[in-house]
Amino acid sequence: MLDARRIRAITLDLDDTLWPVWPTIRRADAITRDWLAAHGAGNTAVRAADAQVALQARQRVLAERPAIAHDLGALKREVIRLLLRDSGDDPALAEPAFAIFHRERQRVTLFDDALEALRFLAARWPLVALSNGNADVAQTGVGPFFAGAVSAASVGVAKPDARIFHAGAAVGGVAPHEVLHVGDDAELDAAGALAVGMQVAWVNRDGVAWPDGRATRPQVEVRDLKMLCAALA
Repeated sequence: MLDARRIRAITLDLDDTLWPVWPTIRRADAITRDWLAAHGAGNTAVRAADAQVALQARQRVLAERPAIAHDLGALKREVIRLLLRDSGDDPALAEPAFAIFHRERQRVTLFDDALEALRFLAARWPLVALSNGNADVAQTGVGPFFAGAVSAASVGVAKPDARIFHAGAAVGGVAPHEVLHVGDDAELDAAGALAVGMQVAWVNRDGVAWPDGRATRPQVEVRDLKMLCAALA
């Protein structure tokens, strides 16, 4: 059972918790391809539009540079660079092309329940963004609700690694057992946070089953953030 009396800070996942991430990524990718085509890299734009080609490029970058696997921004930039090089286009376009992608990646559309939930939660506890992705809370427009932010790129490891959860608790100025972690991913968010002693609110918007073999379950499971606020009221 959730014990609200223990909560002194909340760590909050971003992608697919506050907003749906894949519509954002698809739009950012399309705008980046248009930019590449307009700047003399039409071959790259065509190849990047092929999902299989893009996946193979990502796998090659991961194989060649495993040290950046946790840094999705650096990974994306190097995938663009590889596609440029393989397409016979100028690899120097990777930096400005990634800047276009990164800018557009911040243009998120919040879930209908997110804004009111952020108001409710931030009025009661310090909120710390805790994300494997490269969304920037300030650029997405939700920065005023957050006391701090921790990303896989800033810590050097990604969820479910215990170190990123400990970093989130430290930014919140509390111990892990005083944190409620809120996130949508059963393994990366829920299981990872439970393993370091945090309480967990699993935002299960799609109603999927808890993973087999995971005996320890979140303290609370909700279908949306409105339900979470009701559970904490």
